[in-house]
Amino acid sequence: MMDSNKMTINLALFGMTQSGKSSAGNILLGSNDFHSSFAPCSVTKDCSLGRSCHLRGFMRRGGQEITLQIRVLDTPGYPHSKLSEKHVKQEVREALAHHFGQEGLHLALLVQRADVPLCGQEESSPVQMIQELLGHAWKNYTAILFTHAEKIEEAGFNEDEYLHEASDTLLTLLNSIQHRYIFQYKNQNSLNEQRLKILERIIEFIKENCYQVITFK
Repeated sequence: MMDSNKMTINLALFGMTQSGKSSAGNILLGSNDFHSSFAPCSVTKDCSLGRSCHLRGFMRRGGQEITLQIRVLDTPGYPHSKLSEKHVKQEVREALAHHFGQEGLHLALLVQRADVPLCGQEESSPVQMIQELLGHAWKNYTAILFTHAEKIEEAGFNEDEYLHEASDTLLTLLNSIQHRYIFQYKNQNSLNEQRLKILERIIEFIKENCYQVITFK
């Protein structure tokens, strides 16, 4: 949504249990809206929408300074340790329609731990849910957010080497979504610097998409 000097960016987080969705959502919002903790089971049971404060001086368009607000939909892990796949899909479907039905979704972020290989059977559930809920245009509105990216450096890799060694499943997925990906480092720079870097990448993806959105009924 955008008027002459204001823009709202709508994002939704998808991923497996303990992938770091809620933590990533908090970084994007610059707050602690979403409960996030380590647990041997799924933590998030319901969809929840968070809103950032208004960001000024972050971007300009047509020579004008744009006031930006980020809205993030956090979703339950999929598959879930306590909820059925059918329940989670219905919960997310209703939340997308309720929050983004008219204004639309700019980007779905598939949250994937960088230290957990993406294999065919494992990636099928969250990716298939995105495909089902976003429809045939899902490839144009999806990016991967790699959490725990500091593990890459600890293992002696850089980002390019990591992707070069990635599984065929991950490479195929990256090709499908035009190589839209972001690395999130836990121990790099301040949280605000990290947040701004991630948001800059997200804005780049949205600009490349000509600010188009996908709507839900």
